[in-house]
Amino acid sequence: MQKKEINRVVLAFSGGLDTSVIVHWLKENYDCEVIAFAADVGQGEDLEPLPERAEAAGAADIHIRDVREEFASQYVMPALKAQAVYENGYPLATALARPLISKHLVDIAREYDADAVVHGSTGKGNDQVRFEVSARALAPDIEVLAPVRHWELNTREDEIEYADRHNIPVEATAESPYSYDRNLWGVSIECGPLEDPWNRPPEEVYLWTANPLEAPDEPEELTLEFEQGKPVALNGNKLDLVDLIEQLNDLAGRHGVGRIDMVENRLVGIKSREIYEAPAAVVLLEAHRALMDIVLDRDVYHQLQRLSPKYSELVYNGLWFSDVRESLDAFVNRSQERLTGEVRLRLYKGSAVVNGRRSPESLYDRSLSTYDEGDEFDQSLAPGFVRLWGLPLEVAGRRRGRQ
Repeated sequence: MQKKEINRVVLAFSGGLDTSVIVHWLKENYDCEVIAFAADVGQGEDLEPLPERAEAAGAADIHIRDVREEFASQYVMPALKAQAVYENGYPLATALARPLISKHLVDIAREYDADAVVHGSTGKGNDQVRFEVSARALAPDIEVLAPVRHWELNTREDEIEYADRHNIPVEATAESPYSYDRNLWGVSIECGPLEDPWNRPPEEVYLWTANPLEAPDEPEELTLEFEQGKPVALNGNKLDLVDLIEQLNDLAGRHGVGRIDMVENRLVGIKSREIYEAPAAVVLLEAHRALMDIVLDRDVYHQLQRLSPKYSELVYNGLWFSDVRESLDAFVNRSQERLTGEVRLRLYKGSAVVNGRRSPESLYDRSLSTYDEGDEFDQSLAPGFVRLWGLPLEVAGRRRGRQ
């Protein structure tokens, strides 16, 4: 099928070397108008210079949107409720932000009647899938372009030379060997010495967390309050979700909490060594799990434990805008309706340990669990229960004995 002519595109723009060069490259190769878009997802970077950089690179216009609240409430929050952690390590920070950015790319493309949306991801990573699958799910009629996958600029030096040749102002300073992606929910770090999984990550790679060996020598306790699975207060102070996550990143990061070093399985079929920093995510996931321990019915809890890996895979693999993810959300949200209460944790030298939890909806009954005075558990019922529970094995055992 012949592709339609590309006259106007919307580019996910960071203002760095790659996306600045992409603006001119698109104009040169497609003779199209480029609209730039940048999202504030809590990455903590100054976005004020972006309009000037976009204009200097040749963009016709730029949109900058503060989407932190939307990111926290509509993407991070469902993942927290689902206990979404990919391969028991990664809290999915970058994976959660990509569908949100794609949604806004498509929205702006509709506003401008654009023919395509553009991203700067490579052909060997996961982000290309997240951007493209999300965009096509929301707007099947709009093309998706990924210049980095097929342009002739194979190295950073090639890009700098291209920028010089076309008078594109870029900050061509000494490049860090590491690649970073940041948002409210965490930092993803890769490349350079980290590509050898035997290498110990140097301290210079970490942005948000103190070295646990140099963290405060005194532990610090904090209390988190939840309402229907959503964190609403830190140490008794009611906060909106964005502020709570930001404050928790600072607090837990000072104690070295949230460092993750793992080799994960990328969707494209390769293994990748990744370093993550996610202080708030680690603490909130631990606290949320502790509250579920005392509130959720056993079967609901076990079912949620089975679904969490699937939910994590869907997010990691770029399938946020899928019916199955939305269907899982329906179960998860129902499971959280009574998840209200408080959890106390101790932060110390890189650890976040739960040491207290309480809830008006708690199913924990001390009169049934205690071995002390006041025990109301009727142990006379146990022999029949145990006999019936093991009856299938007993029958099988007799059968095997006769054979």
